[in-house]
Amino acid sequence: MAASGRKKKSTAGVAAARRPEVRLPPLVPYAGEGLEPDGDYDGLRFDGADLTDASGRGARFLDCALEGCALDRTELARARFIDSVLTGVRGVGTDLAEASLRDVEVVDARLGGVQLHGAVLERVVVRGGKIDYLNLRKARLKDVVFEGCVLSEPDFGDAHLVRVEFRDCVLKRADLSGVRLESVDLRAVAELDIARGVDRLAGAVISPAQLMELAPAFAAQIGVRVEP
Repeated sequence: MAASGRKKKSTAGVAAARRPEVRLPPLVPYAGEGLEPDGDYDGLRFDGADLTDASGRGARFLDCALEGCALDRTELARARFIDSVLTGVRGVGTDLAEASLRDVEVVDARLGGVQLHGAVLERVVVRGGKIDYLNLRKARLKDVVFEGCVLSEPDFGDAHLVRVEFRDCVLKRADLSGVRLESVDLRAVAELDIARGVDRLAGAVISPAQLMELAPAFAAQIGVRVEP
């Protein structure tokens, strides 16, 4: 079972995210095929399972490990992942709309077009890997860390982020339209590229170098022309 990490303060007084501490019990290999809607999966290891086009809508995963699984078009809307680890999962079009992830680690994922709109993420770490076109519109993220990963064209539109950290990761063409930020730390982002919503950065912390890079966008936002 996981025990949530202690709440910390950074040297700059920014509230740090509480990380999950997932400690899985001895796991039983999953012997089934595919998934079942509203299924109950407890203490299982999904090792290289092909879950392409499977429907696990509303399913619950407790103390589970998904390793190297194929999640192409897998339907996991309103699913719940608790005290679980997803390692090396891959796929396009995975549907996790309105899902709940609590005390979860996602490691070295290779995903595209993931639907997490309306989802709730609490004490989640996304470490390594690459996720293209991540849809987090209207999602709620609390105590979430993105670390060493590449997020290409992520959509945070109308989402609410509280104590979220981006560390050594790449944000390409991020959409922050309508987002609400509280104690969001962007200082350690390796590449910060905001396509929309630069005016929604209130509640975030950036570095002096990032401020200089974003200065033209800030100026354009308030109608200031910068000419030599």
